[in-house]
Amino acid sequence: MKKIPKGVASYYASAPSTHKKTLLEMRTRILEVVPLADEIIRYAMPTFVVEGVEVAGLMFHKNHIGYYPYSGSILNKFPEICAKYKTSKGALQMPIDKPLLKGEVKKLIKARLTLAK
Repeated sequence: MKKIPKGVASYYASAPSTHKKTLLEMRTRILEVVPLADEIIRYAMPTFVVEGVEVAGLMFHKNHIGYYPYSGSILNKFPEICAKYKTSKGALQMPIDKPLLKGEVKKLIKARLTLAK
């Protein structure tokens, strides 16, 4: 697994201990789908960028972890995923101890990359 860039590592280090395992598992799952993604901080959260396109972001909140697909239209394409989680206009809200399934991450990222073309 790629080393976490310094600025991004400080974000994960600042997360509550209850959230870290899920955040890092989500990082692993995202990088399994897009292993060459750059990891940066954008909008105050770790963001995964492929060829200049933001494809996923993660942010911890008090009672959940947000997954941000960087396009509000992505979530609408997957009602079966949205039905399993709380959602906001542009994010899925995962329980603190329950990361998205690998297959869900893959679907969301692939849809984002397709949209960006």
